[in-house]
Amino acid sequence: MRITSYNVNGIKARLPRLIEYLDEVKPDVVCLQELKSSDETFPERDIRDAGYGAIWHGQKGFNGVAILARGADPVERLRGLDGEPEDEHSRYLEAEVDGVVIASIYLPNGNPQPGPKFDYKLRWFERLSARARALLAEERAVVLAGDYNVIANDDDTYSVRAMASDALMQPESREAYRRLLSQGWTDSLRTRFPGGGVWTFWDYQAGAWQRDAGFRIDHLLLSPMAADRLVDAGVDKAYRGREKASDHAPTWVQLR
Repeated sequence: MRITSYNVNGIKARLPRLIEYLDEVKPDVVCLQELKSSDETFPERDIRDAGYGAIWHGQKGFNGVAILARGADPVERLRGLDGEPEDEHSRYLEAEVDGVVIASIYLPNGNPQPGPKFDYKLRWFERLSARARALLAEERAVVLAGDYNVIANDDDTYSVRAMASDALMQPESREAYRRLLSQGWTDSLRTRFPGGGVWTFWDYQAGAWQRDAGFRIDHLLLSPMAADRLVDAGVDKAYRGREKASDHAPTWVQLR
């Protein structure tokens, strides 16, 4: 089973690139983030025509997550996280596909920091950690896939100095990510590339793609039962270089 996490940065704008990716790579499951689309305008027909079933949790203009499954309809388990009833952001969707529990996650960016957006990021992280703990208690194969908006280690960015004041690299953000991992989750890409230096995001500004000035913020975390099935993990970097591409590259894990 090949599971891809893909922040599309606007599904309507990137639909040709997404369909292209589905056709060429044929991943079994794709977790999408940053749809920037309401539920009503999600392009379900195009995705079904490409051979994928889908569930989605949209929001007009920003946020939004979805889970696609090749030749099947994901069985929804949960949308949204407990803890803040007034939070209307569409950032979490959980489903079951072929016996594996899979979540598509779009964690808050948190900039500018300090400030209310950074505070919200840290609260959301705690809510995610609570859900992750509950999932581990089920003792099943679980994959938490998405854009975590966290540069976890110094070697996960082209320049520590350039990102030093960014919410993605603050000590509080990193500590929240480490606390999540310490529950018993495996960072699949880090396991595959322990030396770092692998990027999943390149900004549109300042020629970041051309300079390979990227960083790693898209993560696929595996429960112990999923980690036992880990075959490989990687980044389909070439898709970031295509015309009108997302600023993220598809990032994936392969399980037995």
